[in-house]
Amino acid sequence: MKALHLLPAAAAALLIGGCSSMAPRHERPAAPVPATFPNADASTAGAATPAADLAWQDFFADARLKRLIAIALANNRDLRVAALNIEQARAQVDVRRADLWPTLNAGLTAARQPTAGGALARSWQAGLVVTGYELDLFGRVRSLGDAALAQYLGTEEARKAAQISLVATVAATHLALQVDDELLRITRQTLATREDSLRLTRLKFDNGVSSELDLRQAESLLEAARVALAQQTRQRALDENALTLLLGQPLPADLPAPVAFPSDAGLPDVPAGVPSEVLTRRPDVRQAEQQLVAANANIGAARAAFFPRIALTTSAGSASRELSGLFESGSFAWTWTAQLLQPIFDAGRNEANLSIAKTGREIAVAQYERAIQSAFREVADALAGRATLDEQLRAQAAQTRAEQRRFELADLRYRNGAASYLDVLDAQRSLFTAQQQLVQVQAQQVQSRVTLYRVLGGGWDAGSEAPPR
Repeated sequence: MKALHLLPAAAAALLIGGCSSMAPRHERPAAPVPATFPNADASTAGAATPAADLAWQDFFADARLKRLIAIALANNRDLRVAALNIEQARAQVDVRRADLWPTLNAGLTAARQPTAGGALARSWQAGLVVTGYELDLFGRVRSLGDAALAQYLGTEEARKAAQISLVATVAATHLALQVDDELLRITRQTLATREDSLRLTRLKFDNGVSSELDLRQAESLLEAARVALAQQTRQRALDENALTLLLGQPLPADLPAPVAFPSDAGLPDVPAGVPSEVLTRRPDVRQAEQQLVAANANIGAARAAFFPRIALTTSAGSASRELSGLFESGSFAWTWTAQLLQPIFDAGRNEANLSIAKTGREIAVAQYERAIQSAFREVADALAGRATLDEQLRAQAAQTRAEQRRFELADLRYRNGAASYLDVLDAQRSLFTAQQQLVQVQAQQVQSRVTLYRVLGGGWDAGSEAPPR
């Protein structure tokens, strides 16, 4: 029953410790960007699903790409680190929450002190001990907990941003491999054409119809195609290595068959929306805002450091002058100590800490605004690509068709002796360049849709989250 003496102290600790924080109220800064995106197409705003609400499984139609993304989400090491960072931040929140409650320990104390006669008196005490529990009168401990919570929420947003980036990067690398394969096909086709031209030119040279200059030009053109073939073969190997790293494992042998290039038929258009609504849904922007919330909480903790701090120490158990009598009847004892500390002189430490916290908040505001501006620029760039790449692709395809016809005519005239080999040489070079540029523009058009989906916050799906390992 004597243990009931501890209840008033515990009740006071809980009641007084429930004070509010001295942190400034969080207010989201105004977005320092225009009210609308440039080149935004209003025609798709009402009908299409916003990118942030469109799961990557619904955005990508290529079964092979879907399989690659799923493998990457399960095995990518960068994403795994981001998930483990969440666990670490969650544990830090638990640590800060625990600071709001007394820590109960089992303790055994032995003490020796001099008596009035100069002898040493010994005492022993065993029982339950609460040491240095701080009454959170001005919300210092609570503010530190709020900062830890905001940091935790920020790591969750970082995890989402990492997944969005991973999904888009896997799609881009898969597209790069498709481009490599298409360029290799074109280069092999060009190589075969130039080998045929060299045979014809050598036959003409052996029969005295063409000059050695034509022969050497044909040989040079053939070797240039072989150089391009070697370069593109190497590039494909590099892109496959990059995809393997993203997947966190070698490419499976049972992947679905690749679709024909360009594989843009299944990529829907997504509406740009209003910047103030769209950008604040991006995980990286929300992460920056959580950093601002944490900075506000740090100001609250720094402000509370100027005010008195009360620490309680209490114990209840058995006490005796002899170790053998520690647990005998009538040895129960308890102590209760309160310590109040009011900062008087600290050489400006508290002022400096408050200045650090306030400056940290200004930095967090600038970083949040920078995140908004960077996101706006990414969306604007993606919209600019969507607005111009269709026309560029149309023009590039028309040029390639013209170059193809030009080469056919030049080759026909040369075979019939009506034109010089210089005409064929120039036509072959121009056609090869035009074919390569067409493939690149086709890839840019597909990539622009993926990029727009990513910068608008698409690619996050909670159901695809893999547990950390």
